Amino acid sequence: MTTTTATATDRRDRRAERPTTRAGRAGGQHRAGPLAHIVLGLAALASLFPLYWTLVAASTDSHSVVSSPPPLLPGGNLLKNLSYVWDNAGGRGMSVALLNSTLVAGAVTFTTVTFSVLAGFAFAKLRFRGMKVLLGVVLATLAVPAQLSVVPLFILTKNMGLTNHLGALILPVLVTAFGVFFMRQFLTQALPTELLEAARVDGANSLRVIWHVVFPIARPAMAILGMLTFVQSWNDFLWPIIVMNGSTNPTVQVALAGLGTGWSTDWSVITAGALIGTLPLLLVFVLFGRHIVGGITQGAIKG
Repeated sequence: MTTTTATATDRRDRRAERPTTRAGRAGGQHRAGPLAHIVLGLAALASLFPLYWTLVAASTDSHSVVSSPPPLLPGGNLLKNLSYVWDNAGGRGMSVALLNSTLVAGAVTFTTVTFSVLAGFAFAKLRFRGMKVLLGVVLATLAVPAQLSVVPLFILTKNMGLTNHLGALILPVLVTAFGVFFMRQFLTQALPTELLEAARVDGANSLRVIWHVVFPIARPAMAILGMLTFVQSWNDFLWPIIVMNGSTNPTVQVALAGLGTGWSTDWSVITAGALIGTLPLLLVFVLFGRHIVGGITQGAIKG
C-alpha cells in the first residue's frame, strides 16, 4: 500500500514538472539543422550573385559581357574600367559625384531621422489640439505621387536661386511623412508613458526627456529609418537630373546615366560605375547592420 502511494506521488510530481520543462525549452534557443543551413546558404549565394556578376562584368570588355554564354569568372580589365569611370563620369569625374551624393544623402538622413523622431514623439505621447487632424494631413501626403510636385517644386527652386545647388536636393526632403508615421508607431509601443512621467518627476525638462529618454529608446527604429532614407536618397535620379547640371555638378546616379551615352553602349564601363556607386551602400550596411537587424527583430520579442 505504501509502495502504491509513493508511485502515484512520483507520477504527480513528474506531471507537474513537465510544463516547466516544456516552457524552458520553448524559451531557449533552438539549434538549426542541416537543412536550415543549406537553405540559408543557398539564399546567401543567390543574394550575393548580382554583386558578383557586377564585378565580373566590370572586369571584362563590352563584347565579352554580351557574349553567349557570358563569362562567369572575372577578367583583367577591372582597374582599367574603374580608372575610366573615375576620370570621366559626370564630366568632372566620379569623385565629385560621390562627394555630392554623400553630402546630400548624409544631410537628408540626419534631418529626416531627427525631425521624424521629434514629430513621431509628439504624435505618440503628447496631447494637443488638432493632433488627429494634423496627423491625418501628414498621412494624406503619402497618397500624393511625387511626380505631381516636380513642376511646382522646380519653379520654387528656380525662384529661390537654388538650381544646380545641393540645397535643392536637401531642402525638399528634410522630413518625410513616412518617417513621421514610422517613428510614431514605434514610439507608441516602445516608449512607456510611466517612463516619461518618472523623468518629469525627477525634474527633467522637455529637452532632457527627448535626449535622455526618447532618443535612446528610438535608436533601433532610427537605424532602420536612417538606412532606408540613405538608400532612397543615394538612388534618387529623377529630381537630381532635373535640378542639377549633369556635366558640372552631378550626383552618382546622374553621373552613371552619362556613361551610357555615345555611339555604342559599353556595358563593362557602366557596370564598373555601378560597382563604385554600390560600395558606399555596402559600407553603410556593414557599419549599421547590427542596429538594423536588432531593430527589425525587436518587434518579434515580447515579455
